[in-house]
Amino acid sequence: MSSGLKYRVLVLNRLWQAVNIVGVPRAFSLLLQDHAKVINTFDGSFQMMDSNQWLELNELNRPSEEEAFVQTVRLRIRIPKVLLLRHYDQLPSQEVKFTRENLFERDSYRCQYCGNAFKAEQLNMDHVIPRDRGGRTSWENIVTSCIKCNSQKANRLPHQASMHLIRKPERPRWRPFISSLIGQKYDHDWDHFLNIKQY
Repeated sequence: MSSGLKYRVLVLNRLWQAVNIVGVPRAFSLLLQDHAKVINTFDGSFQMMDSNQWLELNELNRPSEEEAFVQTVRLRIRIPKVLLLRHYDQLPSQEVKFTRENLFERDSYRCQYCGNAFKAEQLNMDHVIPRDRGGRTSWENIVTSCIKCNSQKANRLPHQASMHLIRKPERPRWRPFISSLIGQKYDHDWDHFLNIKQY
């Protein structure tokens, strides 16, 4: 196989909703085992093609050197950009696990009191309502704070420390695989199937 292995493929459920991003080996496995079809984004037709149709298209219209492909003994095969699963119609859970890393990602690695950006090791998790006052460890009560602001607030409510939150803490509404695309390079043929702006 060529360097095309480094590419990623968007996977949709049968209702055309994005459910995952997979590597090239997994994409071809889904296609060749007849679990998915290719959505042909190359000519703008969005025609669905099974593995035989996809291979036939590549025989008739050989990929150029500039395109992402895998090389077999006798054939150069384009790497599909989007696959449509034949039977799966669910969405992955939108529940995002509460972890230190996910909290920092939600808050863009910014202290929610002073607004400055920091490296992860310079940040803390702060209970807006302190635990000894009934504050829970939840998305709605924990914010990212720098060490200085965390020490200044101590075991008080923000207004008691004359501090104000930049933004109210909320449970994230993103799916991790889509949020990972924000600010990253990805294939813009995927824009037809993703609504990045809502994340």
